[in-house]
Amino acid sequence: MLPPGMEAASVPGAAALGQTRRVGDRVGDGILHGLTALAALIGVAIVFAIVWRVADGAWPAVKLFRLHFLWAREWNAPLNKFGARDLIVGTVVTSFGAMLLAAPLSIAIGLFLSELAPPAIRGPVGTLVEMLAAVPSVVVGLWGIFVLAPFDAQHVQPFLGSALGWIPIFAHGQDKVESTVFTAMIVLTMMVIPITSSICRELFIGVPTELEEASIGLGATRWEMVRTVVVPTVRGGVVAAVILGLGRALGEAIAVSQVIGNFIPLKLSIFEPGDTLASRVAGQYQGAITNVQIASLIYLALILLVITFITNVAAQRVVKRFEFQRTGGA
Repeated sequence: MLPPGMEAASVPGAAALGQTRRVGDRVGDGILHGLTALAALIGVAIVFAIVWRVADGAWPAVKLFRLHFLWAREWNAPLNKFGARDLIVGTVVTSFGAMLLAAPLSIAIGLFLSELAPPAIRGPVGTLVEMLAAVPSVVVGLWGIFVLAPFDAQHVQPFLGSALGWIPIFAHGQDKVESTVFTAMIVLTMMVIPITSSICRELFIGVPTELEEASIGLGATRWEMVRTVVVPTVRGGVVAAVILGLGRALGEAIAVSQVIGNFIPLKLSIFEPGDTLASRVAGQYQGAITNVQIASLIYLALILLVITFITNVAAQRVVKRFEFQRTGGA
């Protein structure tokens, strides 16, 4: 019902409101759509340009070695014999091993800073954790050489070797080798934690307060509230954060090459030296002596690119599955 004294004709209609739009507004909408579409196209073009350039550079090695390159073990530049199997295995072991350590630590840090930490320390601790992401890779690698590797060789490896040495991957812990696959895993863990924990923290903070208070009001403990409300609400985002950290670990080259030993063939134990795709490319590309070696190194980069794309596609499918389970939509 209209207020007293107001006639129906005096109420502005939809047509009248539409007439208030100026030409400049419509021009602004067009510019916004054009700029955003251009930005999206530039991103797609950059991806295609990277893939094309890497594939083109690797093509001579692809023609020469074909798919046999993927499971060949020998890497001998003077004899022009190259294979990627041990490098692929080293990349997978170091990256996924780092995520086994980094994922629970990152989630725990995010929960502590968002749900459990006193307000007085949330800001400083969160800032210090995020500052780790700003440390250059080469600095992390140097720290790994001078601090982490000696401590690992003298204390961690002997302990794990004595306790779990009967498992092949933990054998030779008493050898006290400093440059090992295990050291590279620890370095990657340190580099992944700041990214993953920061994203997890923001996800947990974004959970509606009403849901948490309702859970507490129904008699749930804080642990039960975290387990049944906070984590399930954002689990798709947490998975995406972990996969993002995995992508960071897969592509790291400098820090890994400084601590892993750059040695093939790869041994079964993680307490032995090894190598990865990224570190081999970073370490040998500038000193490559033949065109075949250069093409083989670019072939390694192409393999790493494919692994990264497969990982990202798998992550998107996992996130969509979690979203489907949470919303019940198609």
